[in-house]
Amino acid sequence: MAGQFEGKVVVVTGGGSGMGRAAALAFAREGAAVVLGDVDVPGGEETERQIAEAGGEGRFVAMDVSREVDVAALTEAAVATYGRLDCAFNNAGINVERAPLAELDEALWDRIIGVNLKGVYLCMKHEISHMVRVGAGAIVNNASIVGFTGSRRHPAYVASKHGVIGLTRAAALEYARSGVRVNAVCPGAIRTPMYVRMEGDDPLRDAEIAASIPLGRLGTAEDVAGAVLWLCSEAAAYVTGQTLVVDGGETV
Repeated sequence: MAGQFEGKVVVVTGGGSGMGRAAALAFAREGAAVVLGDVDVPGGEETERQIAEAGGEGRFVAMDVSREVDVAALTEAAVATYGRLDCAFNNAGINVERAPLAELDEALWDRIIGVNLKGVYLCMKHEISHMVRVGAGAIVNNASIVGFTGSRRHPAYVASKHGVIGLTRAAALEYARSGVRVNAVCPGAIRTPMYVRMEGDDPLRDAEIAASIPLGRLGTAEDVAGAVLWLCSEAAAYVTGQTLVVDGGETV
């Protein structure tokens, strides 16, 4: 499976489904050894199986990005198994709220911020520590178009994604001279399992949303994976601290 990531080692969080699975499979197709983490054990094992079935190299680690001990175990597994860590897609995230800010339960706020924002911080903390030792690395964080706009009834999710963009920019500045590039992707309406949980499995609803998008369709997980691989590739060697919007023109 020779490709542009031949010999590289990549960590992908939230690799058990959706954008994480699509990115893990794409990295593996391009020759990378992929270490994927997720709280969804059956989903993570299925992604690992699909990588192996396609002739790639992958390993699944059950973990929760909001727990530092789990994040450390994930990155250590990559280095212990393959001897290095070259790239990371910090993708794990949740969106389980549908309430105005004044009605949002504090525990739910803590959980969403814990996974979506603290999780990215913890992942970068441990990924960067390995990358700076060799003077090279590329990290992509999964934000959202609501990271620079807004959305009713999702205050914690919106706040977490604004935070991811800010954290991306801060890390990019701090580690540029160490050879580590840090960027973010900002997906729009991407039809993933999370999207289906939020919007329902309804073709009429899909068509309604697609009609508001200039390219006339919902995005796919593979659309986002393509952007992630580009940002991690040598083709983006002069790109850091950026937010790449993948939304079919929705925010235009």
